[in-house]
Amino acid sequence: MAKQKEDKSGIEILESAEALQQEFNKAESFFDSNKKVLGIIGGAILVIALGIFGYNYWMKQQNTETQKAMFDSVYYFEADSLNLALQGTGGNAGLLEVAENYGSTPAGNLAKYYVGVAYMKQGKFDDAINYLSDFSSSDLIVQGKVYALIGDANMEKGNTEEAISFYQKAADYKPNKEMTPNYLMKLATAFETSGNTNGAMEAYTELIEKYPTSTSVLAATKYKSKLEAEAGN
Repeated sequence: MAKQKEDKSGIEILESAEALQQEFNKAESFFDSNKKVLGIIGGAILVIALGIFGYNYWMKQQNTETQKAMFDSVYYFEADSLNLALQGTGGNAGLLEVAENYGSTPAGNLAKYYVGVAYMKQGKFDDAINYLSDFSSSDLIVQGKVYALIGDANMEKGNTEEAISFYQKAADYKPNKEMTPNYLMKLATAFETSGNTNGAMEAYTELIEKYPTSTSVLAATKYKSKLEAEAGN
């Protein structure tokens, strides 16, 4: 019987050349007996790897094409020529076409944001909500801003409770001193509109205590004091 010993990790290792040859023979026999199965497994792994590579390459190409298609539309958007931005001109794809046809690419995703904002500016709040709801981002600023925009659209439609929900999402999303105070002000205002005085005071208090250097603190303090006076506190 082949002599064995343990290495420092406690795993048994073989010392004799004869024993090693026996192990190699076992391995060879295993591969010979399972060539077909191993071939299928190897082929499947290769197909998956090529599929992932191909998909990533295709997505990269799609994103590049989409960015080119968006160039003129973004220019028109920034110039407030919203219809040209949405519909396109001179054979160039508009933001609507980019959002619909390339929505799975980063540039197509961004087009949904532009379309949503354009519809907000045009007062088409249902359309704005639809496109902004389809947009997603892990960016510190942008995603919170989108939640707040959906809240604004709902406020314009008179859906105060829905607006409160989205303002709360905006305020809770990666809190930061640049944007969160503004979202808390919107949240407090929505609470006031709905008649929820306690909710409004809580939002004002959070702003005052967590963001004391914000330019919104003065207004928050004023409105909170007014609510407290009305409540007799």
